[in-house]
Amino acid sequence: EPMFGWTRRAPDTRLIGPEIYLRAPRRADQEAWLEIRRLSRDFLEPWEPSWPSDSLTPMGFRRRLNRFLSDWDAGTGYAFFIFRKADDALLGGITLANVRRGVVQSANVGYWIGLPHTRRGHMSEALQIVLHFCFSTLQLHRVEAATLPENLASRGLLERAGFRQEGLARQYLCIAGRWQDHVTFGILKDDPRPEVAVLEAE
Repeated sequence: EPMFGWTRRAPDTRLIGPEIYLRAPRRADQEAWLEIRRLSRDFLEPWEPSWPSDSLTPMGFRRRLNRFLSDWDAGTGYAFFIFRKADDALLGGITLANVRRGVVQSANVGYWIGLPHTRRGHMSEALQIVLHFCFSTLQLHRVEAATLPENLASRGLLERAGFRQEGLARQYLCIAGRWQDHVTFGILKDDPRPEVAVLEAE
């Protein structure tokens, strides 16, 4: 089934922090991903684009995996799954998208975490690990993020990570089936941010 990316190897990049590690999604993650997304659906849906009808099926996972791998190959996006070091549990995901080179050197970051794993600092650590990857490995200048105005948890996460609120983008993204305003944030390579020890293994 080459159209679903089964013949392609996931990148070996592994980013290791104090409590968690990040790596590219693999075919073997299908069962764990479907389980945590199914368990967290009601929690996640208000903050995400409308879920396709097959979003919680193996076919939906394969389609997503194929897109992830295509973006890695093209250098336009880098999707990571977040795992707890203690037991290798899949906690969520964090993705760099719309990587732009030339005079821009920037990317957008988005993230989600499973309902059982919220408010434990895992996403704060994941975000710092990804920022290290952006600024050290990819040599980007800027990372941007956007969140719904009422998503106070996400706004707090970004502010603690060193992002600065920069504006309001009208009807910026189609979330939960309708175009919605978003608060926009940005962080530059030289902006202060919390320090997290990161190891890169390949």
